[in-house]
Amino acid sequence: MSIEVKVPVLPESVSDALIATWHKKVGEAVKRDENLVDLETDKVVLEVPSPVDGVLKEIKQAEGSTVNSQQLIAVIEEGASAAPSKETAPAKAEAPKAEKAAAPAAKAGNTEELSPAGRRVAEEEKIDPSKVPGTGRDGRVTKEDLVNYSKSGTAVAPSAPAAKPTPGSRPEERVAMTRIRSRIAERLMQSKNSIAMLTSFNEVNLAEVVKLRKTLGESFEKANGVKLGFMSFFVKAATEALKRYPVVNASVDGSDIIYHGYQDISIAVSTEKGLVTPVLRDVQDMSFVDVEKGIMNFAKKARDGKLGLDDLQGGTFTITNGGTFGSLLSTPIVNPPQSAILGMHTIKERAIVENGQVIAAPMMYIALSYDHRIIDGRDAVLFLVDIKNQLENPQRMLLGL
Repeated sequence: MSIEVKVPVLPESVSDALIATWHKKVGEAVKRDENLVDLETDKVVLEVPSPVDGVLKEIKQAEGSTVNSQQLIAVIEEGASAAPSKETAPAKAEAPKAEKAAAPAAKAGNTEELSPAGRRVAEEEKIDPSKVPGTGRDGRVTKEDLVNYSKSGTAVAPSAPAAKPTPGSRPEERVAMTRIRSRIAERLMQSKNSIAMLTSFNEVNLAEVVKLRKTLGESFEKANGVKLGFMSFFVKAATEALKRYPVVNASVDGSDIIYHGYQDISIAVSTEKGLVTPVLRDVQDMSFVDVEKGIMNFAKKARDGKLGLDDLQGGTFTITNGGTFGSLLSTPIVNPPQSAILGMHTIKERAIVENGQVIAAPMMYIALSYDHRIIDGRDAVLFLVDIKNQLENPQRMLLGL
């Protein structure tokens, strides 16, 4: 029986997808729930699993094709077995592997942070990741690098120069943007051109938060199986401040202002393909444990390339942490249709005056970029002061003050 494989239903905010990588060839056996193909949207990479056991009978859309929601992309013959061929005969099976082993050595990629999805490809294809040049950040080997290596059996990185530049040469390389990167660029320009954006700053003494994490962090982790991080304090502080300054949690729709009676916080996460913002929903009802587990889950899904479209939809306010990369100060860009974004930065020991004494304290600059069309400077400044007061007196947020 022939079974059709279609593009999953895409939300209205995602117009189409790109066939990124086919993991099976026509005539190969497939198992139920085994990944057949990766679809790259402007938000995430989606895996399309096989609905049944059988054989891949036909591929309707080749790699690089643009496809729409519910479009037919393949046909599987349910219950069939792959026919033996010269390519799949046992006597010939090791030949490609031998060629891979004999391939000229290339500069090894960084395999220290190989994702679980990447390790799975390496194990299934019997690839030594240290021989694969990485195209990810800092030379990391990605799942795509391993898939491409498996197909070609060569250790030449797609983006690597063919030869070492000679002295005085001025090499250039033109690389097409990924769909995710293109969408990021589009959204940034939309924000710049449609929002009257302004940024206000403040600084926070995190000594009490540091003390609390040091005193209760170990007990918190033992009791809940997750670490007590800084982000959960900022998420909870922002949530309480958004209740008191609801316009910061609002959005503009034409000539109307939409006030949201809930706090859905988007958490900016950096991935190999670009910045994404998965959403913690109904944070007003979440505990510190819930927030930490939600953030940990998003981080794991982002590393594994498992973030789904539902994870990225909505959000009434965004928090981004440039401090993880060492940023001391920045002006984050609002993510429409939201009206504000909070920027965290690196923690630095600085001299401050407290009770007439000069002391060293762990200080962080915080920034709020906002849509000045609906948020006045007064509300923006008071919102930041509210967050500052909560973080410098963390017991306040525990009591909802």
